[in-house]
Amino acid sequence: MISANLAEFGDTAGELNWVSPAGAMAAERERAGRLEAMGGQLELAFKGTKPHIGPLSPGCRICGEGGWSCLFVNGKCNCRCFYCPSSQDEIGVPTTNRVPFARPADYAAYVDHFGFSGTSISGGEPLLTPALTLRFLKAVHQSRNRPRHLWMYTNGTLLTTDLVKKLRDAGLDEIRFDLSAVDYDLKKVRLAVGQIPTVTVEIPAIPEDFQRLTELLPRMKATGVDHLNLHQLRLNPFNRVQLDKRKYTYLHGEKVTVLESELTALALMQHAVDRNVGLPVNYCASVFQHRFQRAAARRRSARLMAKLHESITESGYIRSLAVVGDPEDLSRLADRLTKREVNPQLWTLGSRKDHLTFHPQLWAHVVSPGLKMAVVYSEALLCPHISYHRTFKEVRVNSEKRLFIEKQPVGPEIHLDEVKRTRFISIVDHPDRPVVDKHNTSDDRFLDYELIQPGLQDYF
Repeated sequence: MISANLAEFGDTAGELNWVSPAGAMAAERERAGRLEAMGGQLELAFKGTKPHIGPLSPGCRICGEGGWSCLFVNGKCNCRCFYCPSSQDEIGVPTTNRVPFARPADYAAYVDHFGFSGTSISGGEPLLTPALTLRFLKAVHQSRNRPRHLWMYTNGTLLTTDLVKKLRDAGLDEIRFDLSAVDYDLKKVRLAVGQIPTVTVEIPAIPEDFQRLTELLPRMKATGVDHLNLHQLRLNPFNRVQLDKRKYTYLHGEKVTVLESELTALALMQHAVDRNVGLPVNYCASVFQHRFQRAAARRRSARLMAKLHESITESGYIRSLAVVGDPEDLSRLADRLTKREVNPQLWTLGSRKDHLTFHPQLWAHVVSPGLKMAVVYSEALLCPHISYHRTFKEVRVNSEKRLFIEKQPVGPEIHLDEVKRTRFISIVDHPDRPVVDKHNTSDDRFLDYELIQPGLQDYF
């Protein structure tokens, strides 16, 4: 992770204010203390990656459960927030998961085909293109053949009474305001309260604004805000200059994040508990976004790509488990499986006959002492076009729109000796059981491919 983080910033990475070992230890103590201070009011959802007090908003529950599709209806914004990760200066074609959707009907068909239970409209700023936003909302709303929650992200600057009614009539169930973009002005929020079923404020946890936010909490509650979502500031090459001006401390991890932002979010939650504000507050940590949202995207495509003798891990990777050895030995094993009438769809002998791939439920039929075992993990990628570099499958979402899923190995074949084999099958059989010594990556290279790592990020 450190190598990848440093590579993102090139020769100037050493100039960044990375957390020191002593600073990391002090911050971990502060975090643990704040979490403990919230006591029974604190809940740790989704394997401890999402701390919250009070219920989660409907959209947040759907996101964590893996049923969310986010459409970036444009790439242009009329605000210039210092933390924004991109320039946001082009309208562009509506896009989700790297796939463009010029026609609302095609996107609605995509949402139905993949069985999403929730859809959001984001940008840019969706209200810079209100007619387009309304067309996509209506298309998804009218096409739903099952309950589906629709929400939209906005800075609210362009919201009017008339537009609120149009959004409501188009099927919008939840609206999320980034109040930090408008100096925490609640005026436009009041337009939505009582019109849109769920009104949420979603803002980054900006350390310098902590005092203002503590004063804002009861005002949001009194205004009729249903939920407050706090997310963590993240550093990238685009926003680096602006974040550097604020002298933040940076953490290594799946993404480079701001230490003070996480501590601010937890401090604000603790303040809400101590003052009994009564407003549900959720901290959407960077690790939650990286682990759960990415795993959900992988699983959706994997379900359409995995063969019956393969399986899908909690992290959403396609697992190919195999006995490896001499072709003659494996041919005899295949004959035994055939004679025992073991379901032939759950195993296959490769063309070179040196790998017999099988579903884990056949473990007792296949594995015996002395046999060599190996596992390969692949990722199923949703693509708008065929690359012709990988195995692929065509997906027709309707008569006009077709997509492709390509299967790409994510690492070399991992050989399992007797010790690793025991640990591997324990994880496969009991994915919810806590993993002891999660940092023992030398023995468990397969661990990240198998499980979503629990807990908030380590400080280093």
